[in-house]
Amino acid sequence: MSAQTATPASTPDDRTGTDGSTTSAPTAAGWAVLGPGGIARRFLSQLPASTGTLVAAGSSSTDRAQAFADEAVDHGFADVRAGEYDAVLADAAVDAVYVSTVHTGHADLVLRALDAGKAVLCEKPLAPNHGTAMALVDAARQAGLPLVEAYMYRFHPQTAALLDLVREGVVGDVVHVDASFAFRSGERSGRLFDVATAGGGILDVGGYPVTMAAAVVQAATGVAVAEPVELTATGTLGPTGVDEWTVAHLTYRDGTTASVRTGVRVQDENAVTVHGTRGRIVLTDPWTLSADPSITVHTVDEDPRTLSFAGAQPYALEADATTAALASGAVEAAQMTLDETLATARTLDRWRAAIGLRYPFEAETADVPTVSGRPLRVRDDAPMRYGEVPGVGKRMSRLVMGVDNQPDLAHASAIFDMFVEQGGNVFDTGYIYGGGVLEGRLGRWIQNRGIRDDVVVITKGAHTPYCDPESLTRQLLESLERQGTDHADIYMMHRDNPDVPVGEFVDVLDEHRRAGRIRVFGGSNWTPARFDEANAYAAANGKHGFEVLSNHFGLAEAYDVPWDGCEHATDPASKRWLEERQVPLLPWSSQARGFFTGRAAPDDTSDAELVRCYYSDDNFERLRRARELGEQYGVPATAIALAYVLHQPFPTFPLFGPRTIAEARSSMTGLSVELSPEQVAWLDLRA
Repeated sequence: MSAQTATPASTPDDRTGTDGSTTSAPTAAGWAVLGPGGIARRFLSQLPASTGTLVAAGSSSTDRAQAFADEAVDHGFADVRAGEYDAVLADAAVDAVYVSTVHTGHADLVLRALDAGKAVLCEKPLAPNHGTAMALVDAARQAGLPLVEAYMYRFHPQTAALLDLVREGVVGDVVHVDASFAFRSGERSGRLFDVATAGGGILDVGGYPVTMAAAVVQAATGVAVAEPVELTATGTLGPTGVDEWTVAHLTYRDGTTASVRTGVRVQDENAVTVHGTRGRIVLTDPWTLSADPSITVHTVDEDPRTLSFAGAQPYALEADATTAALASGAVEAAQMTLDETLATARTLDRWRAAIGLRYPFEAETADVPTVSGRPLRVRDDAPMRYGEVPGVGKRMSRLVMGVDNQPDLAHASAIFDMFVEQGGNVFDTGYIYGGGVLEGRLGRWIQNRGIRDDVVVITKGAHTPYCDPESLTRQLLESLERQGTDHADIYMMHRDNPDVPVGEFVDVLDEHRRAGRIRVFGGSNWTPARFDEANAYAAANGKHGFEVLSNHFGLAEAYDVPWDGCEHATDPASKRWLEERQVPLLPWSSQARGFFTGRAAPDDTSDAELVRCYYSDDNFERLRRARELGEQYGVPATAIALAYVLHQPFPTFPLFGPRTIAEARSSMTGLSVELSPEQVAWLDLRA
């Protein structure tokens, strides 16, 4: 076996990134350690090899902070100030903080550090779940400060070399990655076995093989973020409730597969093997990175060869990457981007779900607080617009948050909180969404925040095939019970059933309104003609009529609808009807199911639904004009499409269903766009 030695990037004056490039390191930065435990001491031992200096140590215990500060002297850091967290974060000499508390303590300290204007290097996992991680990433992006998840192996030259070998096709096309990080703890005690501190193998070390598999797929395919499209797993939950051993199988979009293993009661070989069509690459020390880790390459073309990476200090490298990002004004480090952190959090959530592990603080019945721990409030700079629907009795945000894309209570809480902070207060749910789980989740969040009187809840029921007066009543009562409330601010029939005389629907809706269970009612996916018929009956019989409509409406004209029984209002006749009657419209799919996001192109017919519903020369011209106007305003075409809906000559409250906080913020950029009637007509090809 031949041996080759690679020169590590461990000098204080230059650093090598995962792409092999060399950049100048930043000038000395002041570091603080928050949470002086075992891993913090490893960080301390390597920090002298960085360009930074330790200036402070923070802990909930000043004695522990002082003990750490005393130890720092042995590493060449004198005069390290020790104190509680707030005092350390207020220290002007601190430029960056290393957060190394238990998993459940990360979020609070990350937010406090960002609020204090500090760059943050946070031990993995950034947060116990994707919902919390999403809120932390959003906070960093809004603050314009670096937030780096401390998978220190990602910053080591061994990892950079591995990814270069993959990019160069040394072992051909990558077909499979095998990666493990598991160890045996002597006793079932401490944070690793405590569900209250998010213990277990998946969150403690399972992220290592997951992020390595993703990095290899990214290098092999050129995508920025690789996330498995399929994940299956088996495992064992121990007597304390945490995962003690588990194996997951991942499949990526390009067909590459991965087997990843982790645990805290079973010792594994803790290695990485990348299998390709022409050979394999083996790392026997990918994670702990001893003084001389190595890569061995086995191919059909040559004898095995070894690359050595002696001397590199990954904790110093991740520290310098963080302060380099701060110096350049970046919010992330290239070696572990924020989008990779979010993809990792989603994957770890899926892995835990596959083996039935949910921590008590994440349960659907849990009192999940705001990520910051502070009371929820509308920000002073909130961009929201408002309107009114007579009878509701509250002003309503012009954007309506759909609740059908929130996989768990932690995720829902994070995105709903952000919506409220931005001025949103209207939520749309339905009896059939998630088999009732989703409206129950919304209700739990509202109860946790104590804001039922401040929000407007749209409840929908009577969906095909249960679209009849009896089903309507049964579903309404069940929806209210699920939500933990006694009324729906707005109730809409989810579908119409022309086989039922319209008066029968009006009678039962009027009865519930008079009983106080409904404040305003209307129809979703009702034709204008049937809507008029219902109101003619109501007027003739002294009943309340339909006051709101929720049909498909947006800048793109719909030539078909995604689901049977849907109705659109994008044709000229429907628009005239809405303008004449001034019926408040709560349009769904105002973004035309992705038509304005860049998914649509005349020569791309891969999405049959998009083609069937929206492809036409006129709609592609609308898209072109939206892009042109978007360039003038400095916003994406999706924002112009939303602004078009908001600037109609009749009241509109468009529904949107973001899957992430980032998607929600992107959609909300449309709130800042002012369109003249002439521009609205031009976008719609009427000028």
